[in-house]
Amino acid sequence: MQKEKISFIGTGVMGSSIVKHLLDASYEVTVFTRTKSKAEPLVALGAKWTDNVAESIKDADIIFTMIGMPSDVEEVYLSEQGIFANGRPSQIVVDMTTSSPELAITIAEKAASLQMYSLDAPVSGGDIGARNGTLSIMCGGQKELYDKLLPILSVFGKQIVYQGEAGAGQHAKMCNQITVAGNMIGACEAIAYAMESGLDPDTMLQSVTSGAANSFSLSDLGPRIIKEDYEPGFYVKHFVKDLNIALEETERLNLKLPGLQLARDMYTDLLAKGYGENGTQVLIKKYID
Repeated sequence: MQKEKISFIGTGVMGSSIVKHLLDASYEVTVFTRTKSKAEPLVALGAKWTDNVAESIKDADIIFTMIGMPSDVEEVYLSEQGIFANGRPSQIVVDMTTSSPELAITIAEKAASLQMYSLDAPVSGGDIGARNGTLSIMCGGQKELYDKLLPILSVFGKQIVYQGEAGAGQHAKMCNQITVAGNMIGACEAIAYAMESGLDPDTMLQSVTSGAANSFSLSDLGPRIIKEDYEPGFYVKHFVKDLNIALEETERLNLKLPGLQLARDMYTDLLAKGYGENGTQVLIKKYID
C-alpha cells in the first residue's frame, strides 16, 4: 500500500526532528521553511526542498504546519500565497503550532468550505520528546479524521489523545502551558533555594525528582539549569506567545488565574531583557545571576 505524500512547513527545533521520524518511516516528505539552511540537514536525509508554500503542498496528501506565531499561521493558511489559496479538495491540513482555539476553528471552517480536512494538533514534550518520538499530541477536529491520521501521528508521538471538535486541541495545549508555567517557577525556586541553603543541587534533584514534586521542568530542565545551559528546547519568545493566548482565553471565559498571570509577567520581563532566543529554563535568571 502506497504511503501518503507529506508536506511539512516549519522545520525548527521540533519540526526537524518530526520530519526525521517521518523519513525514517519511509514517508515521502517535502519541506518548506523561511530559513533554508534549517532544512538542509533534512534534504541530506531525503526530504525534498521547495521555495514556497504553494510548491510544497502541490503533490501532498497531508500538510503539516509547525510555525511560530498565530500571525504566521494566518499567513501560511489564509494569504494569497498560502495553503487554502493553493490547495485542492481532499487534502488534509494538520496545524501543530500552538495557536489560538479561535484560529483553529477558523482554519477548520475554511478547510471544510474547500472540501479539505483539518486537525489542530499541538504537541508537548519539547526538543527531547520530538527527538525521541515521544511527543504528547492533543487533537481537535473530526473524530474520523483523527482515527485516520493516528498511524502517522504515532510515528513521532507517544500519547496521542482526541480532545474534541476543532479548537479542542489548542484548549488542551493551553492547559499544558499553564501547568508548565507553574512547574517552571517551582523548579527554579527549588534550585535557587538549594543553592542558597548550601545543598548540592544535583544531589537535591536525585531526591526531589523521585518523589511527588517531580515534573518535566525539574527532571529534564533542572540539570540544564544547574549547568547554566540555556539552549532552547522551547523558546522564551514562543512561551510568552502561548501564555498571552492562555490569558486571552481566560478573559473570554471570565476566569482568573493569578499563577498564569505571574508567569506571563516574569517571562515577558525576560523577553524584554533579551532572552527570547533562550529556552524556558532561563527563568532561573529571575532568581540568581
